[in-house]
Order: sequence, then structure tokens, then C-alpha cells
Amino acid sequence: MSNPIGRQDNDTLKTLFGRDKPVIGVVHLMPLPGAPRYDDEGVEAIYERGLSDARAYLSGGCDAVIVENHGDVPFAKPDDIGHETSAHMAVVADRIRRELGRPIGINVLANASIPALAIASASSASFIRVNQWANAYIANEGFVEGESARAMRYRAHLRARGIRIFADAHVKHGAHAIVADRPVEEQVKDLVFFDADVVIATGQRTGHAADLGYIRMIKEAGSLPTLVGSGVTHDNANDILSVADGVIIASALKYDGVWWNAVEPDRVKRFIAGLGR
Repeated sequence: MSNPIGRQDNDTLKTLFGRDKPVIGVVHLMPLPGAPRYDDEGVEAIYERGLSDARAYLSGGCDAVIVENHGDVPFAKPDDIGHETSAHMAVVADRIRRELGRPIGINVLANASIPALAIASASSASFIRVNQWANAYIANEGFVEGESARAMRYRAHLRARGIRIFADAHVKHGAHAIVADRPVEEQVKDLVFFDADVVIATGQRTGHAADLGYIRMIKEAGSLPTLVGSGVTHDNANDILSVADGVIIASALKYDGVWWNAVEPDRVKRFIAGLGR
């Protein structure tokens, strides 16, 4: 008999992006209305900056982008995120998808899978990223619980089963002391059991590279497509892609290599050329 549990598709990346080893750029949105750093100069500048960064990634050879509210620091917990965040992210995500016609993903920080699914449904995004899908951990925001149970039921409620789940394993910016009695390999298996489609390996913080042995361990533990979601640079990308199934990149492709700066088109082109594409 077929097993209805854990029916993941190991061809998810090829299905979504049309190729093996995709490169996904992160559109770090400027502070949105409601966030502490929003400067009240109007939303069109936010939308245009998001579009500009997406154009630079995709015209330079990236395969997709993730739209993320990284400017909204300090990040709120999921239940404290206002509807204004979802509304503005849906607008910019829809504009990016309509203009550029490429797959997009949504990540709402911190760990807000329900808003991410709502935005993805509204903007026809292909996937969401969730930093803590199963278990729980201590993050910059405090105690953060896995979102999988609520998120999968909400996705079913939206009739949006085509939106794929990209879930971090032992995500950066947090301490997994709560589940320290279970090795990372077991935590990765939990992502599989709770129906994630893709696993993401990261370093310790934004821009920090994960060790190749660590990436290999996560990939082998989960038997799912595995992306590396931090610390990818021109210098280490080929080594990482010899192990991982794709990369998510941002800081290394920004002006001066700083995450809050705009995407530098020439850096994107050089990075893609360095992969032999």
C-alpha cells in the first residue's frame, strides 16, 4: 500500500525552476509600514527597490528570487505581525512576478508561515521559506515554535497545495538547546516527517558559511533536495554546489557585500559566470 505520509517530490527544484542546482537571490525589502525603521516616505520607493533588486538577480542569471521583509528588524514573532506586512509584501511580490515572469518565494520574518502562505497565494508565488518548521528553539526573537501543523492546515484551507515548503534545518540566529538531546540529523528527519519539500542548511548568522561536512550531513539525513541558505560567495559556490542541490544568496551580490545595500548587477553576472553557466 502507498504511504500517505511524507510524500515529498525529490524533483521539486527541477519542477519549480526548470534546472538542477538553482541559484535563488533574496530580495531584502526596505522597512515596511508598521516596522520601526520605516521612514514614512511612501511605499512606491519600497516597491521599486524590490523590483530593481529582482531585475538585477534575474537578468544576471539567477533562477528565482525570495521576497523577504529583512528590513523590518527587530523581527516580531508570528502572532505579532500586522496585516499591513502581508498586504505590502503581496503587492511587491505580485509586481515582481508579473514583470519578470519567474518563480518567486516568500519569507516573512520571523517564522511567519501563515502570512507567508497568504502572500504566496495572493501573488501566485511558488514556495515559502520557513525558518523553524518543526520542533522549537531560542532565537533572537525569544522562544519560537515550529509552524508546520498550523501552516499545512492553512495551506489546505486556501486550496494552495502547490505552494512548496522550503524549511531550514538548525537555522541560523538561534540556539536549539531545547532539543539538544536529539542530534541535528533527527531534527532534519522531523522536517521530512512534517512534509517539507526542500531542506535549507545555514551557518550561524546572515552571511556565515556552513561547513561542507555539515551540509553533507543534512542532505544525507533528510533525503530531500537541500539548499544552502547563507554564506555563499564567489569563492565557495562551486564547492558548495558539489554537495548541495542549489543555493540561496544575497549579501555576496550586494554593493560592498552588505546585505542592506542594493543588488549589484555586475556582481550577479560574475557570480553566475563563475559557475560556468
